Amino acid sequence: MKGFVFGKFYPFHIGHQKMIEFALEKGSITVLICAEENEKIDGNIRKQWIKDTFPDNKDLKVKVFKYKENDFPNTSVSDWDVSKKWSEVFKEYFKDEDFLVTSEEYGEMLSVIMDIDHFMFDEDRENIQISASEIRGNLFENWNFLPRSVQKYFALKVFFLGTESTGKTTMTNNVAEYFKANKVSEAGRDLISDSKKFEFEDLEKVYTEHARRIENTDHSKSFLTLIDTDIHITQSYAEFIFGKKLSVPEEIIEKNKADLYLYSTKDAEYIQDGTRLEIDERNKLDESHRNLLKQNNIDFLEISGSWEEREQKAIENIEKLIAEKKKL
Repeated sequence: MKGFVFGKFYPFHIGHQKMIEFALEKGSITVLICAEENEKIDGNIRKQWIKDTFPDNKDLKVKVFKYKENDFPNTSVSDWDVSKKWSEVFKEYFKDEDFLVTSEEYGEMLSVIMDIDHFMFDEDRENIQISASEIRGNLFENWNFLPRSVQKYFALKVFFLGTESTGKTTMTNNVAEYFKANKVSEAGRDLISDSKKFEFEDLEKVYTEHARRIENTDHSKSFLTLIDTDIHITQSYAEFIFGKKLSVPEEIIEKNKADLYLYSTKDAEYIQDGTRLEIDERNKLDESHRNLLKQNNIDFLEISGSWEEREQKAIENIEKLIAEKKKL
């Protein structure tokens, strides 16, 4: 048997996932994403969410139908006239299908109009008590209702930047604990024990490992990931120490993109632990970092003051970011 499932999947959530799994028990399935042109997230992104959730499933196809609300009723209300209008679309896309699966009363109407079978899934929302509109109202409060592929898309990344001995690592650790957030430690500190003794070739190992750590973050644990240092700082070290530009693959740069960059200013208490640059060099490195960030059009917020003040400013800025991003 061949069937279809349709919806906005705006965003795709585990209720949708369970419905597709239910449909796949009946036969091969095509999922049609109905994406209205003014919605914030393109239909092809939603398509990828579903494909990533069902990788290599030969019984599942995903298509996108883009439309204007003026042309098609943008409603989930069960109505015969609305169902007739949408059935015209479905007849074009699904000429050989035997059935459809929905969790709404209009599914029965469509099955009559199209003369195919209808299987109802969880009409009373007994299994998954969530709706896409609820999730759009607060993504982060409803985080556990999102599949991994969707979590990865909406996850927030915050980078802590700055020259040596400005509290980046301690801040990353403390603020991550405050938010119960994911944390990515600086790969450079683990791979290069002494910032005065390393080779240019070591920097490729650093940015590769750091990107791997970012990519492997488990977003199911938290929607927020705090990251100690980014690729621009590694590139700055290359130019400052060796006078050479560090060429970095585009996919590495992409993984280092953030929602917020917090830059700890150099007027922090300088602590020489025997592995750091001397203070004059450390301050020149600060200038190098800033220049490279500017060249790459990276906007950052400065945090300064005592250690406690820096952490508090970081927390305040992250809370502001969460408030801005929680609604779709």
